[in-house]
Amino acid sequence: MDCLFCKIITGEIPSETLYEDDVVKVFLDINPKTNGEALIIPKKHFVNINDIDLETINHISKVTKDMYKLLQDKLNCEGLTIIQNNDLGQDIKHFHIHLVPRYQNDLLNYEYNKEMIKDIKEVYNLIKGE
Repeated sequence: MDCLFCKIITGEIPSETLYEDDVVKVFLDINPKTNGEALIIPKKHFVNINDIDLETINHISKVTKDMYKLLQDKLNCEGLTIIQNNDLGQDIKHFHIHLVPRYQNDLLNYEYNKEMIKDIKEVYNLIKGE
């Protein structure tokens, strides 16, 4: 398989691993947005949220909590942004979670196109089919 994350799991590509068990590997992102940005990846290859089983998702949630505590203790971060992309915006097609530590004045800004945002009722009706 030609998956970057699968190669990291097998050790073919080195990583700065923070945590590892039978299910997941957690390592520092080589292109961080803030100090300590880490990725949680399952060792089994799943493409996205529709592909992954609930047992693995639950385990990733527990590891996310543990990693947040570690980042708070070691880096004194003041918050954590958790990101999980699917399909569009997912650069590597292997399910993964970004843990982005937040700091005062980190200037991290998620810009968006305000002009494409519809009225909340219109969106609600689209989702609910009304």
